[in-house]
Parts: sequence; structure tokens; C-alpha cells
Amino acid sequence: MLYRYARMKNRKEDIKMKTREIAKKGLYTGAGVGLVLFAITGLLPGSFIGGMIGLNIAGSIFGTPLEASLIPRIIVGASMVLGIIVSGMVFVVGSSLLGWLVGSAVDTVKYGKKTAAEATVKTK
Repeated sequence: MLYRYARMKNRKEDIKMKTREIAKKGLYTGAGVGLVLFAITGLLPGSFIGGMIGLNIAGSIFGTPLEASLIPRIIVGASMVLGIIVSGMVFVVGSSLLGWLVGSAVDTVKYGKKTAAEATVKTK
């Protein structure tokens, strides 16, 4: 009897440990896909949009015909880098979240995880 209880307990722990495996794999796969998508489609537009924002900021501070001085170049360069970082975050975080959600849905369907409301309701 004790052996049966221990085996049943181990089985529940195995299922508990396995339930998050697909969600983790989905998260990592989504992050990888997001990184590839960012490298292909997000890097150049991110720098263009950031550069245009930097030109607008520098133009409003120093006047529209910008001179080739150091501070406007720093502003434009920093805004280009910021545009690339924001674009990367959107691609990587967005696709990671999507992959995690898909993995969690598969985990829920595969292992039949109950919600908190279903767990508290007692059935007769």
C-alpha cells in the first residue's frame, strides 16, 4: 500500500513538473523566432524611425537646418540606438509572450489543469 501511494505521489509530481515544459519550450522558441524576425525585418526600420525622431528633436532644439556639430549627431545617434532597442524588445518580447501563451494552452489541454474556481468547487 505504501509503495502504491509513493508511486502515485511521484506520478503527480512528474505531471506537475511536465506541465510547464511545453510552456518553457514555447517561450524559448518564440524568443528565437522573434530574434530572427527582428534581424530580418526590425533592425533597419527601427534605426530609420529612431533617426527621424532624433532629427526632429535636434531640429526643434537647434533649428531646422542642422549644422554638422557634435551634439545634434549625438542626439540622432542615441535616438537611432533607442529605436533599434525598442524594435528588438517589441519583436522578441511579443513573440516570446505569444509562444508562452501557446505552450500554456497546450499544457492545459494536454494535462487537463483545473482552474482555481474549478478546484474549489466540490463535486458530489
